[in-house]
This record gives sequence, C-alpha cells and structure tokens, in this order.
Amino acid sequence: MTMTVEKRGVTGKAAPAGHPRRRDSYALFLLPGVLAFLAVIIVPFLMNTYVGFTDWQGVGTPGWTGLANYRELMDDSEFWASFRHSLFMVVAMAAVPTAVGLVLAAALFDYIGKHFGSKVVAVLRACFYLPQVLPIAVAGIVWSWILAPDNGSLNALLKAVGLSSWQQDWLGDPDIALYSVMGVMVWVQIGFPLVVFMAGLQRVDPQLHEAAELDGAGWWRRFWHVTLPQIRPEIYVVLTWCTVAALKVFGAVYVLTKGGPGGATNVPSYFSFTTFFEKTQVGYGAAISTVLTVIILALSLIGLKLQTRAEERA
Repeated sequence: MTMTVEKRGVTGKAAPAGHPRRRDSYALFLLPGVLAFLAVIIVPFLMNTYVGFTDWQGVGTPGWTGLANYRELMDDSEFWASFRHSLFMVVAMAAVPTAVGLVLAAALFDYIGKHFGSKVVAVLRACFYLPQVLPIAVAGIVWSWILAPDNGSLNALLKAVGLSSWQQDWLGDPDIALYSVMGVMVWVQIGFPLVVFMAGLQRVDPQLHEAAELDGAGWWRRFWHVTLPQIRPEIYVVLTWCTVAALKVFGAVYVLTKGGPGGATNVPSYFSFTTFFEKTQVGYGAAISTVLTVIILALSLIGLKLQTRAEERA
C-alpha cells in the first residue's frame, strides 16, 4: 500500500532542486545568522557612522556637524602618525609572517617530514601555532616581563653573555618601542601562515616536483617555479587576513605600551579608543573608526578579488 501525504498541494515525493519550498527551507536556516549579522555588525556600523557626523560627548543629544569631524581628521597629525604606525604593523603581521611562514612550511613539508616523520612535523607545527591560541592579553603581559628594562629576561640574557651595551628600555624608548611591538607581533602571527601554507602544500601534485627534479632543478628553483604558483590562492588569503588583523590591532598595543611612549606606538584602533573613552570625543572617535572600517573593507574586497583570480588560474 502506498501512502501519499498532501500538504498545500505537495505530495510526499521529494521536491526538485529548484522547487520554491526547497529554497524557502534554506532561507529559514540562514535567518538566525542573518539576524545576528544585522544585530552585531550592520546596525552598530550604521550607528557608528551616524555618530561620526555629530559632536557628542556620550551623554545628551548628539549635535549634527556634517563632515566637520572628517575635515578635522584630514588635518590631524596624530591620526596620520597612527596610520603610519599601522603600516609598520602590516609589515610585522602580514609581510614578514607570510615570507617566513612560506619558508618554514616548505622546510617542514619537504625536508623535516621526509627525514624525521609526520609526528615531528606535527609537534613543530603546534609549537609555531601556539602563540595564536594564547589570549593576546596573556602574551602581552608575558612579553612585557621579558622586555622590562630593569629585571627583564632579555636584558638579563644580554648581560649574561657579555652584551650589556645592547641592553635597552625596549618598550619605553620612543626610538625602538614600535620595533619591539613589531617583533612581538611577528612571534604571535607567524603560526597562522605556517598552518595555511602546509595545508596548501598538501594539494600540490608531487609529480610536478619529480619532473622538475629530473630536469635538474634544485630545491629553491622547485619552490619558486612549482610550489609558489600552486599555492597562490593561499598566499592571497594569508595576506588579506593578516593585513586586516594588522590594521585593527588593539590588544597588543593596549597591553604592551598603551600607545606610548609619546604616541610612538599609537595605531588608529587605539587612537579611536582613547578619543572615544578617555577624551570623550565620541563623534570624532566614531569618525576615526569609520575611516578605518572603510579602509579594511576596501582591502578585503581587493584581497578576495585577487584570490578569485588566483583560484581560476590554478
């Protein structure tokens, strides 16, 4: 006996792929995520954008000022200095980790994996990735102890090996504080590119390397002419992700230096925070964060476009 259940003119048979009810059911599953995205991302962004056009101290009624905050921002030397510092952070969190991560991933995959086995590779990969797992506040506090001028581990080590002249106030000297923060961020960030690139190396056809090796190509030529073109999509993903992380970096600066000394490590996200909460110039702080958000969105779209092109060529 065949049983047929009818509901709104639809039998118990499976609906075809393009059936309206199938699409409606998918929309129901997407609805919670869409609502959360609107509540957490879109609505706060629109509110922040509106506040950026006002003069407001956080209480009372905001006064509409139009583009006054943005005109002031264009002439604010402190903002442009913080933006220049963020470019240094892009070098520390995107350029250097990408380059070093590529070399380390290739070394782990091509040499250590073949000579010492996959278990050794897994342990080393986990060690490199560990800083990504640590909360940035914990990592920042530990590094502030290491870089302390009087009893820090780094200065103590330099003294122990007879290099006392190299001792520095690593986070208190305006000339080197930014480079010290950059060094910490390289350590924090390097594990992410390494893991992504090792995953990408696994999809490279080994026959391409064998053919290149038979033609007399050494490791570096195989890496440059075979490996890099094959993992170009992963490179664009890492560069985009790490560049966005560098532009919005906040926790490390807050924990290590609080933008000092003398603004030497100030970045736009921390500058917006201090303007917003310490100076209570809410409208101006909102304008800073809006400009930063637009820059990040533009770079993200460019990165996605480059990634799509790389995947089409691969």
